[in-house]
Amino acid sequence: MSASTRSASRGGTASAVRVQLSAWRRIPGPPRDPVKARVLRVYTALLRRFGAQRWWPGRSAYEIAAGAVLAQNTAWTNAARALAALRARHLLDPHRLIAVPEPELARVIRSAGTYRLKTQRLRAFTRWLLARFGGRFHGLRRLPLGPLRAELLAVPGLGPETVDAILLYAANRPVFVADAYTRRVLARHRLIAVGAGYEAARAVLEAHLPSDPALFNELHALFVAVGKTYCRSVPLCARCPLRADLRGRPPARA
Repeated sequence: MSASTRSASRGGTASAVRVQLSAWRRIPGPPRDPVKARVLRVYTALLRRFGAQRWWPGRSAYEIAAGAVLAQNTAWTNAARALAALRARHLLDPHRLIAVPEPELARVIRSAGTYRLKTQRLRAFTRWLLARFGGRFHGLRRLPLGPLRAELLAVPGLGPETVDAILLYAANRPVFVADAYTRRVLARHRLIAVGAGYEAARAVLEAHLPSDPALFNELHALFVAVGKTYCRSVPLCARCPLRADLRGRPPARA
C-alpha cells in the first residue's frame, strides 16, 4: 500500500469516527449527562492514541465464543495457540467439537492453561448452543437480551465476563465487558467507586452510553490497550492519553 493510499485510509477512518461520534452524542439520554460526554471524550482520546482495535479476532461466531472461554485467566497468546490447534484439526465447529472425546480435546487445548477445566466449560457451552439453537448463533442475536444473558450465566463455568464477551463479540449484542482493565481505568478516573464490582461497572457504562455494540466493542478493546500500556498496577499517568481527564488531580487509588 502506498503512502498516499495509507494517508487516505487514515483520513477516511478519522472522518467516519467523527460522524459516528456526532451520531452517538445526538442519541437522547438523561439531560446534560456529563458521564456520557466524558466517556465519549475518553473514547476519542484513546482512539486517537491507539487506533481502531477491531476486536474480537476470529473467523466465525463459534470461534470467537470458543476464544472467550479459552482466554479465561490466561494471556490471549495462550488462548490463540489453543484456537490454532483446534482450527488445524477442523474442530472450530460445534458439531465436530462435541464429538471429540474429552481427554483428546483437553490435549488439543493444553496451551490455554487449566485445560481440563476449560475442556469441560467449552463442551458445556457447545452442548447448550447445540441444544438451544442447533449450533447456530441466530438465536443469540434475536432473543431478548436479559433472559438470554441469564440463561448463558447458568451454563457451568461461564461467568459474567465470558458471557458478555460472547454476547458482544460473537452475537453483536449491546453488553459492555467490564473487565479488570476497564474497572481500573474507570475507578482511577473516578467514574465508578474504587472497588466497584463487575456488574456495577457494567451498569454505569450501559446506563450512560448509547446502546451500540460497535461502541462497546471498540471502547472495551481501547480500555484494555490503555490498561496494559499506561494504567498499570503502578500507573504511568504522565504519558497517558487520558491524563487531561484527571484535570490535574492524581488518579484515585484503585
